[in-house]
Amino acid sequence: MSDSIIISACLLGEACRFDGQGKARAEIIELLAGREVLAVCPEVEGGLPIPRPPAEIKGNSVLRENGEDVTKAFEMGAEKCTSAGLAANASLAILKSRSPACGCGQVYDGSFSKTLISGDGIFTRLLKQKGIECISDEQFLAYSDNH
Repeated sequence: MSDSIIISACLLGEACRFDGQGKARAEIIELLAGREVLAVCPEVEGGLPIPRPPAEIKGNSVLRENGEDVTKAFEMGAEKCTSAGLAANASLAILKSRSPACGCGQVYDGSFSKTLISGDGIFTRLLKQKGIECISDEQFLAYSDNH
């Protein structure tokens, strides 16, 4: 069985983001044509609604601006999506940049001021622990040129 690629569902245009929108990336969709793809949204898999208030990582928690802790939902969704990725023999994940679930390399700092810090989203952390290579949608085009 060939390796599948995990992708944030919003990057394929699925309206699953916190704001009820998708973030379709035509160039990514085109480059993945003919590949086995597993589209996931760990936030939705964790039971969060569409749309939903935005959340950011602060320390080891995921909080909404009003202080509500949604860490458990993010962790549950990350576990479900990681299990699906492992079952699909995924070796690579293309993830939505800066997301508290899927951020890869940078996430917002929890102040809701659009300040970025180094770090990964909850789902990305778990994928990396399981040995799955993770890159952001912003890194993917450069990556695909070299692979």
